Formats: sequence, structure tokens, C-alpha cells
Amino acid sequence: MERKILFTASTYSHLANFHRPYLRAFAGLGWTVDAACGGPPRELPEARRVIQLPFEKSITAPANFQAARLLRQEMKREGYGLISTHTSLAAFFTRLAARGLDTVVVNTSHGYLFDENTPAAKRALLLGAEKLTSKRTDLLLTMNRCDYEMARRYRLGQKIIDIPGVGVDFSRLDCAPADAGTLLRARWDLPEDAFVLIYPAEFSARKNQAMLLRALALLPRRIYLLLPGEGALLERCKALAEELGVWDRVRFPGHVSDMGPWYLAADCAVSASRSEGLPFNVMEAMHCGLPVAASAVKGHEDLIREGENGLLFPWNDAETCAAQISALADHPALLSRLGARAAESVEQYRLDAVLPKVIAAYETVSPALAADRNRNLASIS
Repeated sequence: MERKILFTASTYSHLANFHRPYLRAFAGLGWTVDAACGGPPRELPEARRVIQLPFEKSITAPANFQAARLLRQEMKREGYGLISTHTSLAAFFTRLAARGLDTVVVNTSHGYLFDENTPAAKRALLLGAEKLTSKRTDLLLTMNRCDYEMARRYRLGQKIIDIPGVGVDFSRLDCAPADAGTLLRARWDLPEDAFVLIYPAEFSARKNQAMLLRALALLPRRIYLLLPGEGALLERCKALAEELGVWDRVRFPGHVSDMGPWYLAADCAVSASRSEGLPFNVMEAMHCGLPVAASAVKGHEDLIREGENGLLFPWNDAETCAAQISALADHPALLSRLGARAAESVEQYRLDAVLPKVIAAYETVSPALAADRNRNLASIS
């Protein structure tokens, strides 16, 4: 009997950036792999077919309910044995579409967009959506302590397992030439004695680049900030940099596909995010030996131990953020020690270490997958 799995996400880019190894893994076990996404198309060569969905960001948008109807039609026609859903919006409508169907649904939470500090109305909406679909969540995978505890408290899945993220392919960073950082600094007109910060992220309210710009205005002129990325708030942040008088110390390179040279060009990584799942940008920086000064929020606190492999500051606190950055910039020995510890501590999140653990979690709700992997292991031995 043909085994089929459907991966869903709000955007193609999410599956392309984080889940192609999992599409390959299922295909390697003999499963037929399909994907369904919204947003601009991206290559997903591991998928047999990709279904375009009309997702819109607002959860109440009529197009999202149309996407759910399209998904349900595909689920009925294809008879998927497994559905793997990602990103909050797609996960909600995927589980709505799967109601009453004979399929196993695995929802991976990449970081709930609500917590105890979220405004009451927004929290009620987002938590309510998770509660509504909890009975159609055969397996819920969380990737930080806060989300795991919240999921258990509100019973947001029939079975809940905490995983160490989805794994990071660090090898793509390791191939950068040794002089790539020096060359990049010269190309982007960074002084030789500059202390360079880096924060690659989408420009959004949650990622909070504006706070870093305010912190930069409190720091000495030798400190520069690299902000790779695109997003809705990019132009607003450029205007804020001008307003704060730090424009000449910030670089806005836009979308960057090869981050290796950028990490090599930096002395320290920063993150001002309001909340995270288990952030790739922080783990990549740590792997490259950069200490990280980050907001003390979920996701960050799972990776960074204050004073051991990085530094933390209260969310949206520009003054304390600037003080933590100063501590690193002014104390080379601290910078070196935290960077070395960061590189050591992040090794457990390598893709080749994490992927088998995630597949094993899927097997707890899919005997068919467990049987296929056992057959595959037996044939290899």
C-alpha cells in the first residue's frame, strides 16, 4: 500500500528553509511526499507535487477558509496517512480541514505567538484556536520549555513531545573561505577597528530591530550593526536609523542567502525578538563562535545561559541591551570565552543529531512509519 505524507505551511519559504531534509527523509523511506503552501513559490524538488494555497495573514480572512476547503479536498482524494503541519496559520486551517478524516496529524509548533504577557484579546484568539484544534492534533511537537509547559497545561495535543528544534545544517556555514569576513567588511565599508553586531531576521514588530537601533544610539561610534533581511518594517527601520543619527553605523543588505561570510564579519550576534521557537539565526551565530546578546524570552533562554555562553537582557530594554553589548565590546577575554562556549553548546542542535529524534517522535503515532524505518535499517545491515 502506498504511503503518503502531506507537509503544509503558510509559506513555501518556511518548508524550503527548514524542512527539505524531512521531505527527503520521508521520500527515502518510500513515502510519497506532497506539500501545500501559500505565498510566493519556491523550489521543493523533494515533493511529488506542491499545492498552492491562498493563505492570508489575518486568521479571519475568507481566503484562509477557502484554503481549508482546498486542503480537505486534497486530503480526501489522496488519503494521506500522515499530515505534517507547520506555522500557526497553516496549522490551524490544516487541522480544521482534517476533521473527521482518517489521517494522523502532527503539528510542529515553531513558537506560539502568545504567552502570559500577550494582550488579552490576542491571547484569547490564538490560544482559543489551538484549543479548538487540539483534538485533531494527534501529536504536538514543541521546541522550547515555555511552549511545552503551555501545551501540557492547556492540553493542546493528544500527545505532546518536546524536540530540540528541527536541526540546523551548519555545513553550509563552514564552507565560507577564511578571509570572507574581512572581504565583506571592506566591501561594506566597515572600519578595521569596528566592533560589529549582526542580527539577520525578518523586519517585523516581533523581531524588534527598532530596539537595537535605539541601543546602538547609546553605544560608542566604533560599534556597527548589520541587519540582513527583508520585511514590512524595513523602510521604517531605515527611517529610524536616520532619525537616531546612526545611519552611518548600520548596514541594510536586504535578503542574504549565504550567511557564512556575514557571521565571519561580525564580532557578536544580537537578537531583540519578542518570542521565539528555537531560532536558527542565534544557533548559526553560536556555531560560528559568536557570543550572543539576546532578549530574555522563550527560545533564547533555552539556548543561552547568562554569563556562560552568552548574555541576556529584558525584552525591549535598550539601555540594558547596550550595557550587555558594551561588556562584550570592552572585554575581549569575555567575548572569546563566551564565543567558545557558544560553539560547544550548540552542537547538540545539528541537523544530523536532531532529525532522527524528530522522525522517532513521528513514529510514536505512525506504526507504518516505524515499520518502514525498521525495514530500511534491516536492509542496510
